[in-house]
Amino acid sequence: MSAFHAGEQALQERVGVRERLERGAASFMREHMPEQHRELFNKLPTLLLGALDAQGQPWATMLGGAPGFVSTPDARQMRIELVRRSDDPVLQQLQSGAAIGVLGLEPHTRRRNRMNGRVGFIDEGGLGIEVRQSFGNCPKYIQAREPRAFQVPTVQVTAQALGPGLDDKALALILRGDTLFIASASAPRPGNEGGEGVDVSHRGGEPGFVQVEQTHGETVLTLPDYPGNQFFNTLGNLNAHPLAGLLFVDYASGDLLHLAARAEILWPQDAPFAFHRWPGAQRLLRLRVSAGLWRPAALPWRWSEAQPAPQFQLLRAGPPSPGP
Repeated sequence: MSAFHAGEQALQERVGVRERLERGAASFMREHMPEQHRELFNKLPTLLLGALDAQGQPWATMLGGAPGFVSTPDARQMRIELVRRSDDPVLQQLQSGAAIGVLGLEPHTRRRNRMNGRVGFIDEGGLGIEVRQSFGNCPKYIQAREPRAFQVPTVQVTAQALGPGLDDKALALILRGDTLFIASASAPRPGNEGGEGVDVSHRGGEPGFVQVEQTHGETVLTLPDYPGNQFFNTLGNLNAHPLAGLLFVDYASGDLLHLAARAEILWPQDAPFAFHRWPGAQRLLRLRVSAGLWRPAALPWRWSEAQPAPQFQLLRAGPPSPGP
C-alpha cells in the first residue's frame, strides 16, 4: 500500500518525483512516532490540530498549555490535556474514530513534526489520538518566536462569527501576518487506504505575504507555495478535495482567526504575471473565504517578535549567477 493517496500521487507525477518518493517513503513515513518526535511533542507549549466538520469542511486550531500538556504514552498514542472550549471549531467536531491531523512546531527552534491519526477518545479533560502516520518536516520558512508569557483567561470571551466579507480587524491580522496554518483532507470522509486522512501544515512568508482581494462582499486570499519536500500532503489533499481551513495567530494578544475556504492551485502557466510578487514561488494557492470565526485571547501564550527565516533573503536574491 502506498504511503500517498491519489491526490498526492497526481502532483508528484506532474513534477516528476513520484517514483523517487515512493521508493523512499518507508524511510521517512512511519506508522508510529520515533523517539525524537515524541521528545518534541512532550515539551511543546502549543499544538496544531486539523479536523473536518459534518459537511466535510476542514478547520484548523491551535491549543496551548504548560509544556507537558501533550504527552505520548507510547509510540502509537498521543494524549492532550485540555479544557474543551465550546467555541473551538475543531474540538467541537471531534468524536471517537474521527480523522485528525496534528502538527507539532517549536517556533524558537524551528523544529516541526507531523502526525495524522484517529481520535481514540475525547472528554472534558482530554483528547486521545491513535497514530496512523508520522513524519518530520524541515525547518524552512518558519519565523522563529520565543514563548514569553503564559496568561490563562479567567473568563471566556465570546467568539465572533464572520462571513465571506471579512471585517477590518481580520483583514489587518492577515495583511501583517508572516505565518498561517492550513488544514486539508483527502476526502470529505477520509478512508483508511494509503495516505488518506487529515493534515495540518505550516505556511510562512515575509510580513504581508498573503495577498487579499475583496469584491462584492467576498474575500479571496492568495499565497505562495515555496520549494519543499515535494510530498504534496496539503496540495495533494486540495487537488482531491478543494476545501481548506486556515488559522491566523495574533502572537501579541493570543487572538485566533479561523477561516473556511475553497482552494484553487495555480501553476506558472495558469497565471504567469501573478508570480512576480513572490520570488521563488513554484505554485500559488488561491483561497475563496466562505466563513470565519474570531476568538479573542483563545491562546494562553504571548510571544517575542519574530526572527526572520533565512530562506526569504535567499529567495529575494534569486538563483546564483552563472560562472564565467
